[in-house]
Amino acid sequence: MKVAVNKSEIKGKVKAPPSKSMTIRALMCAALSMGKSEIMHPLISDDTNAAADVLSKIGVGIQKETDIWRVTGGTLRTYPGDLHCGESATTLRFMIAICSLIPGKHRLVGGASLSKRPVKSLVEALKKLGINGSMEGKTTPPVTIQGGTFKGGLTEIPGNISSQFISALFLIAPFAQKETSIKLTTTLTSKPYVLMTLWCLKKFGINVLTEWDRFIIKRQKYQPARLTVEGDWSSASYFLALGAVSGGIQVDNLSTASFQGDRVMLDMLRSMGVMVRVAGDSVIVSQNKLKGIRADLSDCIDLLPTMSVLAALAEGISVFTGIERARIKESNRVAAIKQGLEKIGIPVTEDRDRLTITGLKTPKKVKDDYEEKEKDEGESKKDIKDEAAKEPVVIESFGDHRIAMAFSVLGVAIGGIIVDDAECVAKTFPDFWEVLKSVGGKLEINAK
Repeated sequence: MKVAVNKSEIKGKVKAPPSKSMTIRALMCAALSMGKSEIMHPLISDDTNAAADVLSKIGVGIQKETDIWRVTGGTLRTYPGDLHCGESATTLRFMIAICSLIPGKHRLVGGASLSKRPVKSLVEALKKLGINGSMEGKTTPPVTIQGGTFKGGLTEIPGNISSQFISALFLIAPFAQKETSIKLTTTLTSKPYVLMTLWCLKKFGINVLTEWDRFIIKRQKYQPARLTVEGDWSSASYFLALGAVSGGIQVDNLSTASFQGDRVMLDMLRSMGVMVRVAGDSVIVSQNKLKGIRADLSDCIDLLPTMSVLAALAEGISVFTGIERARIKESNRVAAIKQGLEKIGIPVTEDRDRLTITGLKTPKKVKDDYEEKEKDEGESKKDIKDEAAKEPVVIESFGDHRIAMAFSVLGVAIGGIIVDDAECVAKTFPDFWEVLKSVGGKLEINAK
């Protein structure tokens, strides 16, 4: 599907969809609890449906009702076929660990993109805890786990590859006969996601002791719980960004007390000169002149696409560091952003862990000759208008939901953007295009 995004005036309010990360964490904890749990306001998307489907195959009862999922857990069983996790990395990584608890062999597979994402560190950490596992790629899925031999003890894992590896170990550690100690061999990145897991575990009766470079989990029992899923800051980021480049917008269902790392988006918007106001669970963002920003995205890597398109619309140079892990997401997001922005004429410099973007509104350097100077200054003032007048630019999303949604922001601001493979937003925000239209987005949707 292709979506043409034309220059639009965005006004009104939207409701942030429920958190994907919290929905999946709640599902996994409920699956490990003996009895019935309730998940209120779950996100219904490709990723969360993949998690629910895989859990149901190993004996978890999931009754889906309007705005509530009732989960009956605690009796896991072997499944004879492949456990397909779709394109959900969270589901795959958590299920690799959970299958360690079930006697027998399980083969976990993923879609084309997920099959390129690393899991080696998690498989190696599990081996130190008594679990035999193997990968069919050098470091990538499919993964086969021989479960039922989880003993606990000491294991080590890098903290800078994926917080999901650490969260996966947290999920199963309470079942070990002896105390489990997880030592980090590198600095922890994406710390907010680890904190989110710890919060969810506590809701289900599990406590984790944290020390300087390790986590310690004693044998414990999960308790069924009733958990309400909060709004998703990652999904909200696109509409917060739209408010900054258009007529302003109100985004509801957001908690500023959330453990989600992407809530830092508000601080970044303020640093770029955007007017931001918080009222209860609503955030109101008003358009203002954008200026460049320098930001470390180590703990909020999913904001890279959103912040990059805002940087493209700002005056001045923006520098984003801590971005190396963005290369192993649903796409190589660093390359995808660079390619898309350069198609529109925006200078981008890519380094290993740094992305530098010169905004469209940045005045061009003038020459010594007076006539050339006048010409350059005149052209500088027409940059945005001229960009919109060009032939539409096709942006390849690479099947990555965050690339597709981020570039829609650019389309609203300057027009003439066509997002290819736009249906990929169903991974986390199935109604994205409809919601964008509801607040004034001028879209042309082509199913081809």
